[in-house]
Amino acid sequence: MMTDTAIKSASWRDYFDLCKPKVVALLLLTSIVGVVLASPPGEISLFILVVSTVGIGFAAAAGAVINQVVERENDARMARTEGRPLPQGKVTQQNAFIFAVMLAAASVFILTAWVNVLTAVLTFASMIGYAVVYTMYLKKATPQNIVIGGLAGATPPLLGWTSVTNSIDPHGLLLVLIIYTWTPPHFWALAIHRRDDYAKVNLPMLPVTHGVEFTKYSILGYTILMILVTILPYLAYMRGLIYLVAALLLGGYFLYMVLQLMFTERHNIAIRTFVYSINYLMMLFIAMVVDHYFPIYPGYY
Repeated sequence: MMTDTAIKSASWRDYFDLCKPKVVALLLLTSIVGVVLASPPGEISLFILVVSTVGIGFAAAAGAVINQVVERENDARMARTEGRPLPQGKVTQQNAFIFAVMLAAASVFILTAWVNVLTAVLTFASMIGYAVVYTMYLKKATPQNIVIGGLAGATPPLLGWTSVTNSIDPHGLLLVLIIYTWTPPHFWALAIHRRDDYAKVNLPMLPVTHGVEFTKYSILGYTILMILVTILPYLAYMRGLIYLVAALLLGGYFLYMVLQLMFTERHNIAIRTFVYSINYLMMLFIAMVVDHYFPIYPGYY
């Protein structure tokens, strides 16, 4: 049990760290891109951009906190997560849960009051999907946990999109599909690198249940699928040539990294693939914004 000294030592930084700021920042980048793409060039509402980003960010942070409340014991046994505020005793589980509820409530209020009810409902549902369905059930139940539960983490660009349109549109769903197919190769690369950690706490991650080689081939399959999916915005006349070139170049290097993961014994290639996958998603969505403001289509003069 944590002492009063440990509880009193909690600072704003401990609560900030509970929110997984780096993960939330990547999610918010994609939601911001959703707002931008749903708005005609030059007509973006800065109010909607800021308010939706805050509301979606609070929900993402709430999900991250609940995830750590549920997994405190496992986090304490894993090298990657043992330094988090809860395993270190800097914040109590009760205080962390209260913090998460406050963040979730603030998210629902902000999005309902100043954006629209659809975005508020979808955002709350995504948070529940990650914090409850994935964390409490899927993660412990099946090695396909990230495939099934990955949908919750793929929704931010759609949430940004609906903040502007107040409707679920095919182009917004296409952005979700890109992140959904990106999630397995992204996460499984980390799972290979941290296989022993997951085995120690009996979590059925794919490298633990089916072996590293099977996981590598699964990563290859999803990477190819992801590259094909990223071409769809061009084929659907949603994005132009700038995006297409960026998607092919970034996807080609992703495939190169995965092939290295499969057929070489280079040191730390799994974690390097994981890191590149983050940079890949960032650059891909930034390329969408550039293409949005500087469209070039075949036959365009």
